[in-house]
Amino acid sequence: MFHHAGLYLHAVTETTLRVDTSRGEKLRINFDITFPALQCSIISVDVMDISGQEHLDVKHDVFKQRIDAHGNVIATKQDAVGGMKVEKPLQHHGGRLEHNETYCGSCYGAQESPEQCCNSCEDVREAYRKKGWGVSNPDSIDQCKSEGFLQTIKDEEGEGCNIYGILEINKVAGNFHFAPGKSFQQSNVHVHDLLPFQKDSFNLSHKINKLSFGEPFPGVINPLDGAQWIQHSSYGMAQYFVKVVPTVYSHLNEQIILSNQFSVTEHYRSGDSGRVQALPGVFFFYDLSPIKVTFTERHVSFLHFLTNVCAIVGGVFTVSGIIDSFVYHGQRAITKKRELGKFT
Repeated sequence: MFHHAGLYLHAVTETTLRVDTSRGEKLRINFDITFPALQCSIISVDVMDISGQEHLDVKHDVFKQRIDAHGNVIATKQDAVGGMKVEKPLQHHGGRLEHNETYCGSCYGAQESPEQCCNSCEDVREAYRKKGWGVSNPDSIDQCKSEGFLQTIKDEEGEGCNIYGILEINKVAGNFHFAPGKSFQQSNVHVHDLLPFQKDSFNLSHKINKLSFGEPFPGVINPLDGAQWIQHSSYGMAQYFVKVVPTVYSHLNEQIILSNQFSVTEHYRSGDSGRVQALPGVFFFYDLSPIKVTFTERHVSFLHFLTNVCAIVGGVFTVSGIIDSFVYHGQRAITKKRELGKFT
């Protein structure tokens, strides 16, 4: 009875299913992932749609935290989807380095002959010095930019990285992934350039501290929170196949939360880097369910509550009557046996 009184005083939640006919909505992805053995300067975040094209019009807020071997935060900085884009080096003839071409770096106008090459930042500085010029912005020179990038990787050796933030994209199936290397589109194919890192292997061991799609609501369960994977070989790829279920939660106070739930299956690949051609990384492939779940909070009606109370009271009286009748008739039977025993 007290249980029913509690139900009457508190709201109950009704669940309904219907086809999702909404259009033009955005999908918000909240993530917080730690890579204990991968530097922040190496890893980048990318978002792609189901056709393999990079998502355009992505609203994002991504942060990277450099962490030491004990998990302590060294520094935090804001990052962009895809990371810093590194173009192919500028050649002495003014074009970009092609695949089958020998590198002969541009001297940025300071060359003494058309064939002169400046293949390092120091070569460019020396050519400028001979002309009596000063290098005002080293970041505008490919050689200096590349060497500074490699120095950053060396400085972060032995560190890990915690990446967290939000991605807000069009509600279309696709994937987002965390992978080493800077990404670019080549012949309409998404490619990560791993050559500048001068490394044979990348440790993609990771822990998913948090992953959700949309705003939190009462009773939501995010199955990947706290999941982790340890890479034991030189190559690793983690794939998470996520089915996103659109969800609406309607509170008693008429506040409506548009969110999502999801289920997931996992697949891990590892092995020797020489035998595997696929890109190392952590991939989340998501698809959208056509069914929308709606949770609606409501109070139990007083009439329903009264009916339940009457049923309980009637049940108590009925059971009490049965017990009383059983005890009464049992006692009478015992008394009769005793009386018969006295006469015999």
